[in-house]
Amino acid sequence: MQPLIDNARTFGQRPEEFAHLAEGQSPDVLFITCSDSRVVPALITGARPGELFELRTAGNVVPPHSFEHPTSEAATIEYAVEVLGVKEIVVCGHSHCGAVGAVVRGDDLAGVPAVRDWLARAADEPRCSDPADPTVAEAVQNHALTQVLRLRSYPCVERRLAEGRLGLHAWFYEVHTGIVREHRADTDSFEKL
Repeated sequence: MQPLIDNARTFGQRPEEFAHLAEGQSPDVLFITCSDSRVVPALITGARPGELFELRTAGNVVPPHSFEHPTSEAATIEYAVEVLGVKEIVVCGHSHCGAVGAVVRGDDLAGVPAVRDWLARAADEPRCSDPADPTVAEAVQNHALTQVLRLRSYPCVERRLAEGRLGLHAWFYEVHTGIVREHRADTDSFEKL
């Protein structure tokens, strides 16, 4: 903890770098990814403060849209699209994902009931030919594509897509190499950026 505290103490010693942030935010991208500490969107993309609007959930899950039971995830997506006017949404899964791995392996999650119930409610079991693969790459990639499809069910996303004012992207980040791959519709595969 001490290195984090030390950095936080010195962080505010460069106010000239941050003064413009008080004027508001206008990110072009909503970046939806996992809560995993190895996934750092600004590090992966090189984004500076104010350039990414982030949504982090266990397993980068986008829950099904529902008017009757709104979620914080839905509120974040709606705010990004309707208020901030983001032009792109990236759903970024990652290798060695504990949440997706637990789903495809059928792990016993009785000891973490909130995680179990979240994944059961919000995550369909992704297609995976080798659940023993520690990277769970195939499963995570399929899971990211499912979340992109779910985004299309959000009225604000659907409308902006129809207007041609929004792009959706599925990415896969390899935590063990730093490589980022994007799904290409023309080849139906994840290819290195």
